[in-house]
Amino acid sequence: MANLEIPPHLAKARAERAELEQRLSDPNAYARPEYRETAQRFARVQDLIRIGEEWEKLATSIAEMEEMRNSDLELRDQLTQAIEADRPHLDDLAGRFRRLLAPPDPNDEKNAIIEIRAGTGGEESSLFAADLLRMYARFAEKLRLKTSLLDSHPTPLGGFKQLTFSVEGKGAYSVFRYESGVHRVQRVPETEAQGRIHTSTASVVVLPEAEDVEIEIDPNDLRIETFRSQGPGGQSVNTTDSAVRITHVPTGIVASCQDEKSQMKNRTQAMRVLRARLHDLHEQKKQATLKATRRAAIGTAERSEKIRTYNYPQNRITDHRIGLSLYDLTTVLEGNMEPLAEALRSHEADSALEE
Repeated sequence: MANLEIPPHLAKARAERAELEQRLSDPNAYARPEYRETAQRFARVQDLIRIGEEWEKLATSIAEMEEMRNSDLELRDQLTQAIEADRPHLDDLAGRFRRLLAPPDPNDEKNAIIEIRAGTGGEESSLFAADLLRMYARFAEKLRLKTSLLDSHPTPLGGFKQLTFSVEGKGAYSVFRYESGVHRVQRVPETEAQGRIHTSTASVVVLPEAEDVEIEIDPNDLRIETFRSQGPGGQSVNTTDSAVRITHVPTGIVASCQDEKSQMKNRTQAMRVLRARLHDLHEQKKQATLKATRRAAIGTAERSEKIRTYNYPQNRITDHRIGLSLYDLTTVLEGNMEPLAEALRSHEADSALEE
């Protein structure tokens, strides 16, 4: 977004805030069905105005310094340094303003359910799945989001054939929604005697956690089975049939959980996953009837699409959807995913605004 476009959008946001304030000040506003949506929109407009005004103040300051620099030779170098120091912050504010201006995804504020499955590459793929879990968990911790492992199928060497975990906290889905797709790793496995680079994959699916009121599930449509939890190598985690597998018969969707010791807790967690998968199926069907959706803002967003490559020999991570390469793979794998997340959000915001 060109800087000159911010003032008119800021003026519109101020006018909208006045209108929303009037609607929310109505004594009966809380009782209306649209109250929650109105309150959320008000909070978003408030953030938009706060960032817009901060940009406005800094832009004015830079303009004043540029004018002084042209007339004051003694301070020219000092003012030039100050301007160069402020411009990155001005650009950052413009980017944040642009992202807030784009229409939000209705699921952005929800918790996230994330599934990781090992793909091609055998045990190396399972180890890569464990690496992705660790990266996501550390990133969530930095953002003060809570992660909980719901279901896992570990391997003897410390990897996972597949696993499911939740990320809870405000905006969890908005943070991780761009991770859906196929992730590819290129590295020399520890078991490789010849030092050859192997390529392995793991697929990631990120779902918004559905609320009870969003998805109605008929108990008669469920087939619930219990079984004994299994650890790596076939060893029993415990000696009771505490693991739970729930099948939604009409759709064939299955969710299981075996990581809790209590059968009741496993059933509750499995229902969370099942509800999220049914909600996602419903959303996919709804989106299929539309020619343009926000989910198509970054590439095709197909889950079968290779979205990212992790190249260990080059210490490089490349996101293929936006053509971004960072030569800091080690830091990203430690949970420092902010540069990737910000670039993806900015790209989607630009696409949404163009639409």
